[in-house]
Order: sequence, then structure tokens, then C-alpha cells
Amino acid sequence: MDFAVKDGLIVGVGDYQGKREYDLAGTYVVPGLIDGHVHIESSLLAPAEYARLVLAHGTTTVIADPHEIANVCGAPGIEYMLAEGARTPLDIRVMLPSCVPATPLDAGGALLAAGDLARFRGREGVIGLAEVMNVPGVLAGDGDLRAKMDLFAVIDGHAPFLSGKDLNAYIYAGVQSDHECTTLGEAREKLLRGMYVMIREGSTERNLRDLLPLVDACTAARCCFATDDRHADMLASEGHIDDCIRKSVACGLEVELALRMATLSAAERFGLHDRGALAPGRLADFCIVDDPDRFRVLRTFKRGVEVVDAGYRLPACPAAPLRARVPNARDIRITGRGEARVIGIVPGQIVTRDLRCTVDAAEIPDLDRDILKAVVTDRYRASGSGVGLVRGFGLQEGAIAGSVSHDSHNIVAVGVDDADIVRAVGEVVRLGGGLVAVSGDDVTALPLECAGLMSALPYKEVVQRLGALLEHARRLGAVENPFMYLSFLALTVIPEVRVTERGVFDVRAFADVPLFCE
Repeated sequence: MDFAVKDGLIVGVGDYQGKREYDLAGTYVVPGLIDGHVHIESSLLAPAEYARLVLAHGTTTVIADPHEIANVCGAPGIEYMLAEGARTPLDIRVMLPSCVPATPLDAGGALLAAGDLARFRGREGVIGLAEVMNVPGVLAGDGDLRAKMDLFAVIDGHAPFLSGKDLNAYIYAGVQSDHECTTLGEAREKLLRGMYVMIREGSTERNLRDLLPLVDACTAARCCFATDDRHADMLASEGHIDDCIRKSVACGLEVELALRMATLSAAERFGLHDRGALAPGRLADFCIVDDPDRFRVLRTFKRGVEVVDAGYRLPACPAAPLRARVPNARDIRITGRGEARVIGIVPGQIVTRDLRCTVDAAEIPDLDRDILKAVVTDRYRASGSGVGLVRGFGLQEGAIAGSVSHDSHNIVAVGVDDADIVRAVGEVVRLGGGLVAVSGDDVTALPLECAGLMSALPYKEVVQRLGALLEHARRLGAVENPFMYLSFLALTVIPEVRVTERGVFDVRAFADVPLFCE
């Protein structure tokens, strides 16, 4: 098939002659790939470095929710992402964060009300309202949340396990999509009630294999791919949306349906009718692949121009000081014995389980049962640290810590030894943000100079340092991708139990609870 491009648009399909012609014989041309929901900050890369990496994998548009940096920096964080995004060929379309902080109980670095978001409406690149995660607020008719939803026609959801009449009410309120499905039954219910379903495949949240049976010729128009949270090392080694296509085809999905989800379905969901297909009048965003099944991206074109890696440039870094008070051993000491609420890590998921375990605080860490101490330290007001227990990290010695801790992004740590936990938190504070593995005097770190969320380094160096960090964690006995699991320990909008700077939090009760059950 031949097609012609002029001024960044596809003029037509057929026999054309041009000033510049490309012979693509022996390859396949597909529309530019679209990520339906992503937090660029979660890659640990600044926007320009993120763009360098995903453009090489055929992605030409991402639907980004900057709520990570918004929770740290507020409206200036959104401005930062818009400004940095405008300096790259990648089309970064922004969904404004709906819940900053994530819940009324959380205290991060900012509070964004409806009026704060209203000033972004109509801005170039802003297309809607991002994942509405305050489900109780929607169901209770919270006034400010309703005012935010009234600002936009396109509204994304975030409603893990929501079902029945509560799901009806959530959709009735105006929410149109969800990317939090983890079971086929949940996804089918939401699809049948009119929602778009985003099938997510991130570093920790690997839902593709379980949800793929949802997709067929009738449903593919309402399904698209999302990576949500994918670290730089996974982007470099496995890819981006191209990886989702390869995995889907390997699982038996027809390649045409996988391509539709990765292109036209995502474009139509967000009203981006200028892209998603190789058709007259559409943007000339496309990539060249060797074979649809293998789907190895050879070249990427943006608005008809081949993307050539411009190389690294030092990014700006927004100011986001850490005011944390580094805890001492007394601050993170726990006492008591009896039935305790233990956070259970679920492999390949960000949900947790509320494990009720008989525990003697004097016997923590309990390495035989893999029960360790989890600590969250307030980074904004130096109010102190909350302590909980977690099972599933596998550490046999040392500690890991980081300033990436969804959604408030306080400092979170898990460890075997209290001294190592304290040392790890202290190292994160010293760096001004970062990821750290500690065992005695041995420290491995990835500094995150940009708001404690993103590195200012080139992506290849970030991948290299991440590799060293993960190798150190493996030597300590850690589970695969421990820093991604670590980053979700304090996320109070995902069931079942979490730990915050206040202590243990029961998501189902939506309340702080004691570590030991009464």
C-alpha cells in the first residue's frame, strides 16, 4: 500500500509521487501506537528521556496523568510536565489529576481544588480529567469532586473491585473508563455497563494475560492498552505498547485486534479523531515493523518526519525539598502481641491482602514467615513516621527505601534491621529523593533529583543504575521488582490494607486502624 503525506497529514492512499519517497518494501506500516493511561513520572525518567525511549518503540502518543508530581508540587508540577512535554516530538496529552491528595485523609505536598484545575481547561494538550480514585466521594456526591468532573467531557475512572449498584452510580456520575480491572469477571461487568476497559501491563500490575479473553471483534473498540507504571528498565528491555501487542499475539489474540486496541480504539476513546489510522486527513504518525507477529519496531515517523534520536539534554528540575525528619530506632519501634494486620503482597498486582497473623513484636523481623517492618516517613511536614508489617518482600537482611510512594510520595522503607531502615531513609533524605538499598555500610542508590520522582540522568544511565540497585536488592533476598511493590505500600485507594505516615490504613473501612486487632 502506498500513501502520501503533506504538512504532517496523510493526503491519501494510492499511487502518488512525492518530493521525497521511502521504499518500505518487505516491512509493515502501522499507525503510531497510543498508551491509554500512563504516569510518566513512574518511569523514573524526565519527560524528554521518557519520550526518547518510547518513540523508538513506535509510540507516538501517550495519555498522561501527572498526578504523581501534582501530589508533590501542585499546579507547578502540572505546568512542568506540560512545558517539558512540549519540547519533545512525542504527543503527551494530559488528563488533569482529579484527586490531589488521593483521599481527604492523605496529606501530600499540595491540594488541588476544582478552581485550580479550571485554569488548565482549554490549554494545549489538556484533554480531560484523570482517574477519579475517590470512589466514596463520587458515591457520596462530594461537591468539589463533582465540580471537577463538570469541567470535562472526558473522565477516566479508577475503581478496583467496584461492582453492582455502586458501579452503576459511579458510571452514572460520568466516569467512562477503568484501568484497574484484575479479573475477567470484573472487566466484563464494567464493559457490559458501558465503560471502556484499559488492559494494563506495567512493571508490577501485569493484568494482560488475565484480561485478554475479554477482547474479540465485538469488544475491541471499547478496549485499549495502558502501561500505567512501567520503570525505565522494563521500557528498555521489554518495550512499551509494542510489548503489549507482542504479548497479546503470543496469547492468541488476532494481530488485527491487538493493533486496533493500540491505535484506533485508544484514539476514539479520547476523542483524538486526528490519529489512530492510516487514512486521509489523519496525522502521519506511523511506525515501521518487520512482521506483525514479532512486531519489532524498525523506524518511527511523527507527522510524516522520521524520528531521529536528538540525544540527551539536561532537564529542568522543579523545586521540591524534602523536609522529612529521619526517624531513629525508637520512632519505628513497635510493641504488643496478638493478631496483627499484615500487608500481604500479591505477585504481579498492586492490590494487597489483609493477612491476620499472630505476631509478637519482639520477634519482628520474622524471617521464617517473611514478616518485616514497613515504615512511611512524612516528607513534607516532618510530622514523623508510621509503622506497619508486610509479608512478601523476601528480604533476609538490610533495607530498601524510596521517595516514590503513591500517591502522596512520602518516604517508604521496608527492612530486616531497624538500623538499616533508618540508614536507608536518611540516605533518601540526603539525596533529596531517590531509591536506595542498604546493608550495613553498603549503599546503592539512584538519585531522583526531579521532585524525588524522576532522575535527571540519561535513560541508559538510569537503566544501568536501576540494574545495580536491583542486583543489590536481590543479594538481600528481595522479590522481583521490589521498588515497584514498595512504591504502592502507602496507596490508600487500592484494597485492602496499607501503611501511611500515620500508621496502618484499612482501605475497605477507609480509616486508620491499629496494627494489632482489638
